[in-house]
Amino acid sequence: MVWYTPESPPRPDVRSSSQYEFRVLSLPPSASRSQVRQLLTEEAEYGRWELARTRLYIGGSRKVWLRRKIIKVRSTL
Repeated sequence: MVWYTPESPPRPDVRSSSQYEFRVLSLPPSASRSQVRQLLTEEAEYGRWELARTRLYIGGSRKVWLRRKIIKVRSTL
């Protein structure tokens, strides 16, 4: 399995009208493309995250930005 380090907890993005929360993951150079794909697929299926941005650095480490919409629930009572 891929070991990754979340750089920051999910935080809301207040720049746009539709609000998203972002999660940044740092992946080590030892992670293969198939392991990264599996990790991102699981995050998308179970956490409802979508891929916002990826960056591949010299040396093979990766940084991945995931986002999901913030759903505000209004009380019906």
